[in-house]
Amino acid sequence: MKAVSMATTSELDDLLTLSATYHHNICPRQVLGVRAGLLAGLLLDLPLPQPNKRLLAIAETDGCFVDGLSAATGCYVGRRTLRIEDYGKTAVTFVDTLTEQSVRIAPHNNARELAWQHAPSALNKWESQLIGYQHMPDGLLFRWRWVQLNVPVKQIIGQPGKRVACEACDEEIINQREVMHEGTTLCRSCAGKSYFSFIEHPGMNLP
Repeated sequence: MKAVSMATTSELDDLLTLSATYHHNICPRQVLGVRAGLLAGLLLDLPLPQPNKRLLAIAETDGCFVDGLSAATGCYVGRRTLRIEDYGKTAVTFVDTLTEQSVRIAPHNNARELAWQHAPSALNKWESQLIGYQHMPDGLLFRWRWVQLNVPVKQIIGQPGKRVACEACDEEIINQREVMHEGTTLCRSCAGKSYFSFIEHPGMNLP
């Protein structure tokens, strides 16, 4: 795995400032997110932040890491260019939706320990990661591998503007997220894939 040239210090500083604005502070995982996003731009040969929706990020965790990669790439949930598959891993797959080239990036397990070597002035472990992650070469900080998605890109993104109604609850479904069951159009909740269950709340009698 060959290391890729890093961003300039000023570019990294600007992106970390932007990430901190979203997050209300700065932390080591935001640095990882920014660095992973910049690395993806180099590997996929795409300018960052993306001015259009060509780049799709599929993050395997939420929180700090995601704020960093959004700052670097311009991929956001609201733009439908960021997906969260919560595996509890500080990892992300970037997809060029035009060529369908995909690369998965994750920090090396020993990155925390190696950070000390790049932050000799750090006063504690947290500070060593915050500083060290900014200076470690890409190949020392991350591992990356080219991957093939198990679900077609078009299916992940869906078709904007397409709307159907669930035949069970009568709620609208967008972006081709409906489920067909025995010829019936259902939302995922009514199809048995719900994360919630309705209950009665005697203290609230809303119209």
